[in-house]
Amino acid sequence: MSVLAFGISTGTAAGSPLPFPEIFATNNTATITDPDDPRLRDRLVRFDHEVRGIVLANGGATAGSTLLDGVFWSGDRQQLTFERSRKFDVTLNEQSLRHAAGTVAKRFRQESVLTFRFLPASSPAVDAVQVEVPGVTAQQVRQGLLNDAVARETLGGGSITLQDKAILIADVDDLPVVRAFVTGIGGDMGKAKVRRGTWEFVSASAETALWSKRNAA
Repeated sequence: MSVLAFGISTGTAAGSPLPFPEIFATNNTATITDPDDPRLRDRLVRFDHEVRGIVLANGGATAGSTLLDGVFWSGDRQQLTFERSRKFDVTLNEQSLRHAAGTVAKRFRQESVLTFRFLPASSPAVDAVQVEVPGVTAQQVRQGLLNDAVARETLGGGSITLQDKAILIADVDDLPVVRAFVTGIGGDMGKAKVRRGTWEFVSASAETALWSKRNAA
């Protein structure tokens, strides 16, 4: 995988509870280039149950699971790819989160699984932002990536809920690029929610729990 200030939040207020850590994952191993492919209508019900079991086995619980339409840019193939995925809100600490994501990557033969942990805006560990933009469709994100070469290479793609809310995750230094992308596709930055945290692309097996961040290789 891959999936921000105009009056919007850029962190979590002091004393406010942080949102649950998140796992973004799919069971898809195919390259899907047609946005009308019937595989993109899969609700991933069985996958949802299996990932919840993995989280439970790692000592946590799943507080929520959101079905997503993913739009990603392949630099190697120079084309957009699509997939259905889910975002899991989980009650796991850092180590258990990484281990659970590694298990998901191994079981479903994924190159990597993205995790995001929310942090106070002032935390020195902040290295990423998550931007939620309501009123944005998958078609807008697709067309935006086709039209914006900088966003394609910087963001790599994004995820959209079935209620037309885009979820974009990027390096904290790339916030201006994300802002420009959202505005360019017609998104309302005045309604966007920007939160800071740290991201990891976990590519390990459950046993070794090796992991890497994007661009760390």
